[in-house]
Amino acid sequence: MEINLLCEERWQCSPATPVHHHATKLCSFENYSCGGSFYMTKEDAEQALVIYLEKEISFIPAANYVEHLRSKNLTTARSRATQWLFRTRNRLNLSFGAAFLAVNYLDRVLSMNECNGWKEDWMVELLSVACFSVASKFSETCTLTLHEIQMEDLGHSFQSSTIQLMELALLEALGWCLGSTTAYSCTELLLWSIDSLKPQLHKECITRVTKLLVGAVSDSRFLEFRPSVVAASALCCSLDELVPSKSDAHLSSITRLLNQAQKDDLVKCHRVMEAQKYGPLHNLIHYYDCPPSPTTVLQKQPIDIYECHVDFCFLKTGSAGPNSIYHGSSTKKRKREEK
Repeated sequence: MEINLLCEERWQCSPATPVHHHATKLCSFENYSCGGSFYMTKEDAEQALVIYLEKEISFIPAANYVEHLRSKNLTTARSRATQWLFRTRNRLNLSFGAAFLAVNYLDRVLSMNECNGWKEDWMVELLSVACFSVASKFSETCTLTLHEIQMEDLGHSFQSSTIQLMELALLEALGWCLGSTTAYSCTELLLWSIDSLKPQLHKECITRVTKLLVGAVSDSRFLEFRPSVVAASALCCSLDELVPSKSDAHLSSITRLLNQAQKDDLVKCHRVMEAQKYGPLHNLIHYYDCPPSPTTVLQKQPIDIYECHVDFCFLKTGSAGPNSIYHGSSTKKRKREEK
């Protein structure tokens, strides 16, 4: 049985993002529609942006996260996980917001956990599936089965009960704080500060910004910056290309509500993003948007991971020991001995 999550938060604590019907979700960047904004006036958007800037610190990974990934040899595993999240978003025709939320959950859990047992590939895969499931429940109007979520691109398959237990462990680790501020959720609010964009230009800008943000997801360098700074950087890069003659005016409008430290970070982030546009990670955008493999192509058979393989105590921050992860064979043996 699927677990439906009902998370009630006041608007002031978690500004809502535009709600689109699942049937109208479009896979390609080019077809992205920015219509149906939740915010009716520029003043509403500015008020929401102020709230976003105040609360985003509560939804970023723990300090020294990039170094933590390196020291635990998790950089590659995280990169694979984020790529899988966006590939799955594309396959299931969901919003980009759901995928960015899932990445945020993944990063927050990985950053706060001191466990040395993440060496098993299936552990990060299981966490990724749980993150995607929870994010889709929080942000989508449709209900996905756990089988649908893990149909492709994973090396392991998980029982529904195992995923549900991981979801509960994930929610406990996050303190049930799910309305995260992401770079993607900041984009529309920042765009409200630009008065001169015509609808078609607005749409093209959203398309370019989304491409840049998706390309930045797997690059750990962007984890050094706040989501609002990454969003502002992507917006500046896009407007520089679309309306180069007004780049200074746009920069002033975008940064008006940022403090000096954020403005300094914006300069650094903008430099990294400009280099990224022409680097190898930019090609990942097309990878995320590739269609699923045809059914005639033989895929690697996933390895089954059962509930008895997992001790979910390994998710508890700072308390995991060397025996926090154990294998099913030894578990079954102990159960037989107890009988």
